[in-house]
Amino acid sequence: MLLVALLVSILAFAGHASAVSWYFLRYYSASGQKFTSFSGQMTIPALPKAGVYYLWPGLQPTDNSGVYQNVLDGRSGTWWIGSGWCCSNPSLPWGSGFNTYANEKVTFENKLDSSGSAWTSTLTRQSTGEKVTDSFPLASKSFNQAIFAIELYDVSWDFGQLAFSNVVITSTGTDSSWCSTQPENYNSATTYSITGLSASGDSTILRALYVRFYWKPRADQLPQPAIS
Repeated sequence: MLLVALLVSILAFAGHASAVSWYFLRYYSASGQKFTSFSGQMTIPALPKAGVYYLWPGLQPTDNSGVYQNVLDGRSGTWWIGSGWCCSNPSLPWGSGFNTYANEKVTFENKLDSSGSAWTSTLTRQSTGEKVTDSFPLASKSFNQAIFAIELYDVSWDFGQLAFSNVVITSTGTDSSWCSTQPENYNSATTYSITGLSASGDSTILRALYVRFYWKPRADQLPQPAIS
């Protein structure tokens, strides 16, 4: 069994808007192993306006058929968070959720149940104790990717810091190489640092005091000089 505990802070500066902008880090499990739980706490950022902001931790399977995720959704102008599987194979109804607001903390827990027949997601709004739990028949999926993602449609990364803490990712097996490998930084869109790593016991417990992301535009995204 492998356990990963991370404190993740995502900080951003004013970014650019495009049809869809992706920012994510992705950890892969070791060969032949799979993730069996993913939990942590998200600190809710301010929502500047109604827009298609999707901020989420999630798990993706080996066949890349979809993603199992806890999505903070800004479309209504008020943050709403819920769990679900996107988007087909199988087609499943989205889970339940609740509204949440800037500076609140929401705990997420996703785990394969003891019978191995389904995944259960629990979201808890720490300020009120409100809790929702949903079950998804995803036991046939072999999740080998753990992802922290920011998914934006026609809006920019203008909500400031996004922070995760007390994150634990559990894997089968004993190969801890994935814990000490740098995560994939999609499209090199961010710079980041990971500090305070530690491991102990026959399980591997990886702790990071900070993981920081900063938006780093590619050369083709930089403002171009005016032509006189």
